[in-house]
Amino acid sequence: MSETQRSKKLRVMKTKNLLTIAAISAGLAFGVTAQAKEREHEEQTISSSDVPAAVQQAAQAEAKGGTIVRWEKEGANFEAVIDKNGKQIGVEMDANGKVLSKHNEAKEHKAKGQKGANY
Repeated sequence: MSETQRSKKLRVMKTKNLLTIAAISAGLAFGVTAQAKEREHEEQTISSSDVPAAVQQAAQAEAKGGTIVRWEKEGANFEAVIDKNGKQIGVEMDANGKVLSKHNEAKEHKAKGQKGANY
């Protein structure tokens, strides 16, 4: 094998190694980002005394005929879990009481793999 062929072969091997390292690094970075996003969405149960008045008023309006069973904090937002007609609905609001989203709590807890959630 001539010197040029060895040099070419070495260059190809270096390129393959660099591409492999780049792919692994990208995969690891994506995994860390996904975990950080999940942590942002972590819910923390809080007391109603920790919820701003505007948020409580908005939740009461959403609850019409239902009961607020618990409060959760998700990042800067608040979530009222409302029991209405036998179903639990999560209503996410910002600190000013603006409704951002509504969802079925039973589906959310099934998706997270929580066992024993009877709502």
